[in-house]
Amino acid sequence: MEDKILDEEKEIASNFIHDLIDEDLKEGVYDHIQTRFPPEPNGYLHIGHAKAICINCGVKEKYMGVGNLRFDDTNPTKEDTEYVEAIEEDIKWLGFDYDNAFFASDYFDFLYECALTLIKKGKAYVCELSPDEQREYRGTLTQPGKNSPYRDRPIEENERLFAEMTEGKHPEGSMVLRAKIDMASPNMNMRDPIIYRIMFASHHRTGDKWCVYPMYDFAHPLSDTKEGVTHSLCSLEFENHRPLYDWVLKEVGLEHPSRQIEFARLNLNYTLTSKRKCLRLVKEGVVDGWDDPRMATICGMRRRGYPAAAIRNFCDMIGVSKAYSIVDFGMLESCVRDELNESAPRAMAVLNPLRVIIDNYPEGKTEEIEIENHPNHPEMGTRKVIFGRELFIEKEDFMIDPPRKYFRLFPDNEVRFKSAYFLKCVGYDTDENGEVTCVHCTYDPLSKGGNSPDGRKVRGTIHWVSAADCIPAQIRLYDRLFKTENPSDESQGDFEQNLNEDSLKILDGCLLEGSLKDIKPLDTFQFMRQGYYCVDKYSTAEKLIINRTVNLNSSWSKKK
Repeated sequence: MEDKILDEEKEIASNFIHDLIDEDLKEGVYDHIQTRFPPEPNGYLHIGHAKAICINCGVKEKYMGVGNLRFDDTNPTKEDTEYVEAIEEDIKWLGFDYDNAFFASDYFDFLYECALTLIKKGKAYVCELSPDEQREYRGTLTQPGKNSPYRDRPIEENERLFAEMTEGKHPEGSMVLRAKIDMASPNMNMRDPIIYRIMFASHHRTGDKWCVYPMYDFAHPLSDTKEGVTHSLCSLEFENHRPLYDWVLKEVGLEHPSRQIEFARLNLNYTLTSKRKCLRLVKEGVVDGWDDPRMATICGMRRRGYPAAAIRNFCDMIGVSKAYSIVDFGMLESCVRDELNESAPRAMAVLNPLRVIIDNYPEGKTEEIEIENHPNHPEMGTRKVIFGRELFIEKEDFMIDPPRKYFRLFPDNEVRFKSAYFLKCVGYDTDENGEVTCVHCTYDPLSKGGNSPDGRKVRGTIHWVSAADCIPAQIRLYDRLFKTENPSDESQGDFEQNLNEDSLKILDGCLLEGSLKDIKPLDTFQFMRQGYYCVDKYSTAEKLIINRTVNLNSSWSKKK
């Protein structure tokens, strides 16, 4: 146990972000710690965002600092209050709170003044190259770019043109404001990047006040420093943007600027997180929305029944590093399974019903069977289910001619019905096609509770529901959406060619035990011998819909 604790402490101490923050505090660079999570409200959060949220909130909690939520709403053509509300809901559901909620649009006046500062210093200019010409002038990874013919405009002319852009006197795409840095820089991001562009679009918060909007690489560092963020934690693709982050803060002249630190993003196999591609799945009806339980969105995972604690544990388990890696989806499923094993109450459900008649059980008689809700948590109480002469079991729990080591129901074999009685098969009925339609059994009335007074043993226990007290339901069996590990790999064709045709199977006519008559959306259960299930958010009393969250045991290695 002591070795385990030491290993855990070593793992925590090896978090390089914490190491860097510790150095900053020790050297007096900062006397407090403040982080932020800055999503763009142009879509729904996914599992990768969950990792970023956990990292930022983990830093806040460890150093008893401040953590802000800031919406990067600098592109009004793609953003909407729908996404703002969804993001806030997802973060709250994950179990995190932020000290403040801000918007980049809160700082539009400040950002504009910073742009004017750069113009006055000769560090920014208005450029009239077309987008194609800008790409041509930018150069390549092996060839330097060349200066725009507008790069050396007088400061006064740049001020006038930028004012005209702001007043809406020039059409979209006709001119932009660019930072004047170095067109020969080996870092493409430093080759006079655009920091403002013209957009005639109504903003979800500022309306039509602005027709020029800042670019992310300009707004991001200034917003961080304006808020007092000490450590700007972001994914590794922004590492090459860090020199621009630092350049903006230095040239604008802000004191105590923020420090950007990058970490490796979460890459989960068999999933898709590209907003553009996910939007295509939604629009083409491949999935039934952003919250489809097969999506890697947080709202989709919530609808599928993934506990928030399992997602947090998963993010902790994969850790924080700078190394690119791909995490197996089975690890996430394992975290979900471990969490639900402890928290989900048990119940019985029959997905493919087969009628059982107990020939020697009195007709018209029923009795209550008391069953514990969780074998390891007596504090979760018990429930009562009805037992009677007619029951339903799974079709796969009966065979006429079974193979060896089949410990379920077959002619002349006796099994235990969960928490009820020993039942012995004495016959069966078939239809004109030879399909079994009903199994006839006798029961031992002395074996109530699943134990026989004479000490005889049975080798099989099966679940059941009562015909007199059961609830019809539709059960949806979800699997991974793609059949290839990297659905975004264009060498394997269009990502839609890699869809898993068995990612959803809908079973109608399923039956649940009667004690579940009052279940409500997002309630979760372990259906005995089946797996973990969740009531769908769109389920109603008239049409009960249950989603499979995850199987009882992992079968991931077999599928791979």
